[in-house]
Parts: sequence; C-alpha cells; structure tokens
Amino acid sequence: MKKWLIVLFLLISLQGIAQEKIAITEDDYQNSRVEMADVMRSEGKIYVLVGIIGIVFAGILVYVIATDKKVGKLEKLLED
Repeated sequence: MKKWLIVLFLLISLQGIAQEKIAITEDDYQNSRVEMADVMRSEGKIYVLVGIIGIVFAGILVYVIATDKKVGKLEKLLED
C-alpha cells in the first residue's frame, strides 16, 4: 500500500508545472548584467542579505558543534 501511495504521489508531481517555459535567445547568453544585484548593491541592501546569510550559517555551525559535543559525551558514557 505504501509503495502504491509513493508511486501515485510521484506521478502527480510529474504533472505539476512550476512556471511557463520561456524561449532562450542569443541575447540571454550575451547578457552579463544582473539587475537585481546591481539595485541591491546601490541601495546597500546587499550587505544586509550577506549579513543574514552569515548569521544563518553561524547558527547552523553552532548547532552542529553543540550536537557533536553531546554525542561525544554520550559515547563516553556508553564506553564506561
């Protein structure tokens, strides 16, 4: 039953359309400007974005280190 449910969900997900297809032209390959980044940089918002990304990664790093220490303590208790 579980396998059939998974197959059903996979078939349904194949029918989903995330966005319309847009034809890629030669101009798209020659375009080296990223307008969103230029606007964010000119308004100073890019630094806020970089700061938030740094905070998120630092939080993940602290969580992984704390979890590693807890696992290490549990391993020592199991050895004794």
